[in-house]
Amino acid sequence: MAFTLNLMSFLNIAIVILISKRLFVVSRRVQVSVDKSVTVQNNVDDLVINLPGQPNVDFRHYAGYVNVNESHGRALFYWFYEAWTLTDEKPLVLWLNGGPGCSSVGYGATQEIGPFLVRTDGKDLQLNPYSWSREANMLFLESPVGVGFSYSNKTNDYDNLGDDFTANDAYAFLHNWFLKFPSYRNRTFYIAGESYAGKYVPELAELIHDKNKDPLLFINLKGILLGNPETSDAEDWKGMIDYAWSHAVVSDETHRIIRDSCDFTTNKNSDDCYQAVDEVLIQYEKIDIYSLYTPVCIANSAYAETKSMYAAAKKATSKMMPRLMGGYDPCLDDYAKSYYNKPDVQKALHVGDGLQLKNWSSCNMDIFYGWKQTKDSVLPIYKKLIDAKLRIWVYSGDTDGRVPVLSTRYSLSALGLPIIRSWRPWYHQKQVAGWLQEYEGLTFATFRGAGHAVPIFKPSESLAFFTSFLLGESPPLDR
Repeated sequence: MAFTLNLMSFLNIAIVILISKRLFVVSRRVQVSVDKSVTVQNNVDDLVINLPGQPNVDFRHYAGYVNVNESHGRALFYWFYEAWTLTDEKPLVLWLNGGPGCSSVGYGATQEIGPFLVRTDGKDLQLNPYSWSREANMLFLESPVGVGFSYSNKTNDYDNLGDDFTANDAYAFLHNWFLKFPSYRNRTFYIAGESYAGKYVPELAELIHDKNKDPLLFINLKGILLGNPETSDAEDWKGMIDYAWSHAVVSDETHRIIRDSCDFTTNKNSDDCYQAVDEVLIQYEKIDIYSLYTPVCIANSAYAETKSMYAAAKKATSKMMPRLMGGYDPCLDDYAKSYYNKPDVQKALHVGDGLQLKNWSSCNMDIFYGWKQTKDSVLPIYKKLIDAKLRIWVYSGDTDGRVPVLSTRYSLSALGLPIIRSWRPWYHQKQVAGWLQEYEGLTFATFRGAGHAVPIFKPSESLAFFTSFLLGESPPLDR
């Protein structure tokens, strides 16, 4: 087929060819290489067609695998949706869910902000009128290996998963994904995510920032967006306990014992501390910690899994605060699981070889319990990214008990940033959507009445907020 190249296309291809020959190390611990088998514009095989239950749409979307380590046969699964309009002009946004061990495809893409939402029958999809792909080209990544459809042929990879491992693989993924989609290599780029991605996103952003010193590895990162993010363990725990007490989940006595006997900064805690923290978990077990004022799905397997998670946390023998899943427990979990385990769905999404059914789940609990390495705080990364003039917006649904608004306020307060616009309400459709404060280098906002996964509870408001973020403009501050 005959074709012509303009100067920009030529430069993109030249960069792709140079990078495809380049072996690079992103840390001393993990070595990754760009997949040399990928050629320019080699994304046709990933185009999704005949997806069961999909409504008719005018935009294209792609799904499949990107190798991040050839020698280990390590590959990450992605789903990419072009923007609904003006695809070539709109930015690229990578979305990450947390856990650790939870799927960005199962949560972000088809419960929150993607263009398709799984229907309650677990067989069909419906169009999401508030999809963030209205304003951006949206890339969802199942990370690290072992999450969703992502995998490794080396079983010992699953024994070494942690924050650094995840950041390195996500970084390698991006470069190899750009080989499939070279027109996006120089596109304005943002990273967004929620919950434990509060650590994933800044860590990946820092890696990109550091590696951008090499022009051949440059990624046009402009900012990060974080929802109900795990940020700093000490502040997160203090906020979680204070929030539970202030919202009448636990008694004055339990709160007093924790306040007097727990040291979340050093993690040197007494038996009284652990018993009182167990009492907080016992009370949260009876409701939905991710959404205090909505019913639980009693017959739902995800709810049962959450209950078993509490039991395991309370039985922990190490003198560490128990780890809690940073996902979400809506009734939608079972619907997504039914949909993604359909053979025709997996075939349409180019999962595996199309013959052997993969066992997909929204969260991999083995990853959650086996997590090897985490940073106690990403606040030092915040400072670094602020100094680099990246746009940083943080938001909190104010009915979430897992990473409550108090945790995020305590964490951001620890940064000591000057305030340039004081606490005030922001509006959507002439109603108070939440409250907002702007710091020098960072914007923080709340969503009134939203739980852990804000777009599920406030889809219209979250799309409006996302649009403001992309524009770098404050959301409406008056009616």
